[in-house]
Amino acid sequence: MADFILHNYFRSSTSYRVRIALNIKKLPYEYRAVNLLKGEQLSIGYKDLNALGGVPTLIHNDKVIPDSFAIIEYLEELFPSPPLLPKDSYFRARIRHACEIINSTAHPLGNLKVQLYLEKNHGFKPQDKEAWACHWYAHGLDALETTLKNFSGTYSFGDTVTMADLFLVPQIVTASRFNLDLSPYPVLNKIFDNCNKLEPFLKAHPFRQPDTPAELRIS
Repeated sequence: MADFILHNYFRSSTSYRVRIALNIKKLPYEYRAVNLLKGEQLSIGYKDLNALGGVPTLIHNDKVIPDSFAIIEYLEELFPSPPLLPKDSYFRARIRHACEIINSTAHPLGNLKVQLYLEKNHGFKPQDKEAWACHWYAHGLDALETTLKNFSGTYSFGDTVTMADLFLVPQIVTASRFNLDLSPYPVLNKIFDNCNKLEPFLKAHPFRQPDTPAELRIS
């Protein structure tokens, strides 16, 4: 059995973050798919691992760590090279802040369980759900564009990949899926393009995973 087992879903942006982190740290892992559309995240067995019924969940030598932010921090502490956080306390705080803009402000308001709730309880049609998601994604990306103007180089914070890039890239991919106009974000688009020249990001892409449907798979 592998030291690391990652319970995740190909299209989950939070799972995408962790796949990038594992790739950057060069940590091999066993991929275990949790099909969100089939409700596998709500099964009793899975909720024993992750009480919220979310993905991802990492198992490391029988220790269970749910939630992408906690997982990435855990990996950073155990495997600090290559680093995803600098030594400078101020920049560490600002990187975490950039991550939180996505993690707390943008991502959760467009995820699957929110979309299903809006559909079931408020009669949202597909176009309504798309408009809802785009509103909140734009709210977060507007703030991130303004923030990273002051810090970015090749990547979100200078010329080294940091944790902020692991959160940004999946959010841009998700926003594109909901047809958000990304033209107002030149800084974010530059960072996104530069990250996607790197193997750890390319390998983690949703359309290159074991559970990616054949019609979506890319080489």
